[in-house]
Amino acid sequence: RTFILFGHHPVVRAFELQVSGVHRHMSLKSCCSWRMAQLTYSGAPLQHRSLGSVPRAVSRLSQATTSSRSLSRGLFACNTVFLKVERPGAKRALTTVASGGGDVRLAAVREQMAAAHNGKGVDAFIVPSDDPHGSEYVAECFGRRTWCSSFTGSAGTAVITKTHALLWTDGRYFLQAEKELGPEWTLMRAGLPNTPDYADYLAAELEKGARVGIDANTISSGAAAALRETLEEKKIHLECVEDNLVDAAWGSERPAMPDAKLRVHSLHYAGVSVTDKLNALRGAMRDAGCSVLIASSLDEIAWMLNVRGGDIAHCPVTYGYALVEMGAAVLYCDVRKVTTEVAAHLKAANVEVRPYNLNVAKNDAMEALKQAGGMVWVDPQKSSLAVMQAARAAAKEAQKAIDKKAQAKSKKGKKGADGSGSGLVPLPPVGVLEAQTPLQLAKAVKNASELAGMVEAHLRDATAMAQFFVWIEAELAAERSVTEAEVGLKLIEFRTAQGGFIEESFPTIAGAGPNGAVIHYRAEPATCRTVDQDTLLLLDSGAQYDCGTTDVTRTSHFGAPSEWQRETFTRVLQGHIGLAEAVFPPGTPGFALDAFARKALWQAGLDYRHGTGHGVGAGLNVHEGPHGISPRYNNTTPLEAGMIVSNEPGYYEDGAFGIRIENLMIVKQMNTANNFAGVTFLGFSPLTHIPIQAKMIQTKLLSEAEIRWIDAYHANVWEEISPRVKGDALDWLRRNTQPLVCQPAALATA
Repeated sequence: RTFILFGHHPVVRAFELQVSGVHRHMSLKSCCSWRMAQLTYSGAPLQHRSLGSVPRAVSRLSQATTSSRSLSRGLFACNTVFLKVERPGAKRALTTVASGGGDVRLAAVREQMAAAHNGKGVDAFIVPSDDPHGSEYVAECFGRRTWCSSFTGSAGTAVITKTHALLWTDGRYFLQAEKELGPEWTLMRAGLPNTPDYADYLAAELEKGARVGIDANTISSGAAAALRETLEEKKIHLECVEDNLVDAAWGSERPAMPDAKLRVHSLHYAGVSVTDKLNALRGAMRDAGCSVLIASSLDEIAWMLNVRGGDIAHCPVTYGYALVEMGAAVLYCDVRKVTTEVAAHLKAANVEVRPYNLNVAKNDAMEALKQAGGMVWVDPQKSSLAVMQAARAAAKEAQKAIDKKAQAKSKKGKKGADGSGSGLVPLPPVGVLEAQTPLQLAKAVKNASELAGMVEAHLRDATAMAQFFVWIEAELAAERSVTEAEVGLKLIEFRTAQGGFIEESFPTIAGAGPNGAVIHYRAEPATCRTVDQDTLLLLDSGAQYDCGTTDVTRTSHFGAPSEWQRETFTRVLQGHIGLAEAVFPPGTPGFALDAFARKALWQAGLDYRHGTGHGVGAGLNVHEGPHGISPRYNNTTPLEAGMIVSNEPGYYEDGAFGIRIENLMIVKQMNTANNFAGVTFLGFSPLTHIPIQAKMIQTKLLSEAEIRWIDAYHANVWEEISPRVKGDALDWLRRNTQPLVCQPAALATA
C-alpha cells in the first residue's frame, strides 16, 4: 500500500509522522485514484478516514515510486513524497504463491472448506463480490473475493472446489482478470455463448449429494433461491456456513470494520425532509398491507435518512440496516459514527439509533409484528439471504405469539356481545412481502432540489476538467512526461479547488494506448504507462461533491491520431448522439434504447462488451438502479422523467487503444408536435458540459443533423462554463467549443 504526502495547510484530526527528520502533521483520506489511502494537507479536507483501520507501521521511503520531478512538482505546487506502508507481518496483496509452489490463500480456503459443518466439509464454496448489503464497491474487510483470487475488479464471483478455482466476470474485466489471476485460477468469461453461469457449472461438475457452501450475508435472497433451484435439480445441497470461510482463512490480517463518521446531507440538496420521506414510505406500506419494512441497501438508507457516510471509498454511505414501522424508525449502525449533529437530525424525525446487528433488527421487527400484525416488506433482489431469513424468522415467531395469545384468550371463555369471541378486531395475518420496495424508485427519480444540485456538481466538474486539459496539453507540448497515475492525482487537485469536493466517485480510469482497451483499467504507479503525443488517452473519472455526483469519459489524442482511430471514435460519437437524441413514449425500458448507441458501430461490424448507461445517485453512488440502458432485456424498469442515466458507448481494440464517450443525462418530458394517445413523450437533456475533441472526429462520416448536434452541444458548453473559467482555461474552452466548420482538425481527411 502506498501513501502520498503533500501540502502545507492546517488540517483536522492530525497525527505525527517523521519525514526526513522533520515532524509533519498529516490528515488521512482514502480517495486516491489507485485505491490507495492518501495522507494530505488541505484547507478543505476530503472525506476523513479513521486511523483505527489503517496499518500503523510506516517504513522506508520507496525509491521505486519517487522521482525528483514528483518531489518538486507535487499536488498543490508542493513537495510530494511516496511512502511504503505495510501492516506488520502482512504479505503483498497480490502475491499469493508460496515459495514451494501453489496458491497459499487458495490452500487456506480449502482447509476451511474441509473443516466446515463440524468436519463434514463442503465440496465447493462460492465467494461473491458482495458485502452484507449487496454493495458494488465494498470496504476492505469485505474484499473476500479480491483477497482469495487477486482479481480487483468490482464485479465477479469466485468458485472454489476441491480441485479447481474459477472466476466469473463480465466483458468489462476480461483483460484485467487475465492479468491479475494466478496460474491456478480459470477465467470464466460471463456472457459469452459457451460460458455456463456458475450455478450451471456446479450442477454439471459436482456429484449427487455434494454440498455447496455460501455465506448467507453475501448473496441476495433472489439469487440464492435461483441457485438452490438449479442445484437441487441435480440433488446437490446448498449449505449456508455459519462463519465465512474466507474470513477464517484471512485470519488476523483481515482489516477491521470502517468507522467513518456520519454527516447530515443538507435539505437544500436533499429537497425532501426525512419525516416526509418516511411518511410517504408508510403510505406505500399501508397500501401493501405491511406494518414493517427492512432496508439493507446502503444508498437507500442514506437517501431515506438524508445522511451520508464514508465507510466505502467513493460511496458516501455507512454500513447499517434500517427498520421502518408505522410510528417509528430505527437505524442500526455503529453508534460511534453518529455525531451530535446527526443524532439531533435523526431524533427530529423520530429515528432511533441502535447497534449494527441484524439479530437486533430481527427481534425489533418481531416485536413490531406482534403488536400490529401484517407483513414485513423485504426486497429479495436488494437484500441478502441472511436478511430474508431474519425477516421470515421474525414473521414466524410473531405469528406464533399472536396465535398463542388468541388461544389463551379463547380458553378463558371471553365472548363478545354476540357471543362470537373476545370482541377485539383480529390482527392481520403476519408474513413477508418479497417485492421491490418503494425506496429504489423514489431515490432514482430526482426531485427539483436534487437535480439542481447535480447540475451544479457538473458545472464545477466541467470547470475542473477544462483546467486539467490545459495542464496536460501544456505538459506534453513541453515534452514533459506524464504518467497515467499522475493524471488521477492531478484531477483530484483541480476538483478540490472547486469547493465542496469530497472524494472521487470511483477510481479514475486513465488508460493510455493499449491500457485504454482494459475497460475498467486501474493505473498503478510502479507499472503504469506514460501519456504522450503518440497515444490515445481514455479518461473516465468522476467526483463526489456536497451537492451531487459526476461521471464523465473523454478520449483524447495529443498528437496525430490514425484514421482508424478517428473512424472508430466517430462511430462511437454517432452512437452517443443517437441515444442523446432519442425520443420515446412513457413506459419504455432502457434495453429498448440500447441499439441507438450501437447502430453506427454495428454498421461497421463493431461493438462493445458493456452496457450503455447506468443510473447515478444524487450525492450518492455513481452506479444505481433500478433503471439502466443495456442489451440485457430482463431489466424492464421504464425510464421516467427525473431519472439520471449515463450515455457511454465505446470501442476497444485489445493491445492497441480504447475509446469511450460518456455524458450523464437527465430524463425529461419532451415538447413534441403530437402527443399520441394523449401521452407526453420523453427524451434526454445533458448534464455533462465538457468538449468532445474535434481532431478525433471524421466529419465525412457525420450527417448534417449530427454536426448540428455537436455544434449545439459545444455552444451550450461555452455558455455554461465560460463564466467560470479565465485565462488559459477560457482560451482552451473557446478553441474547443467552436463549430466544427471552424476546426480544421475535424475537417482533415488524412
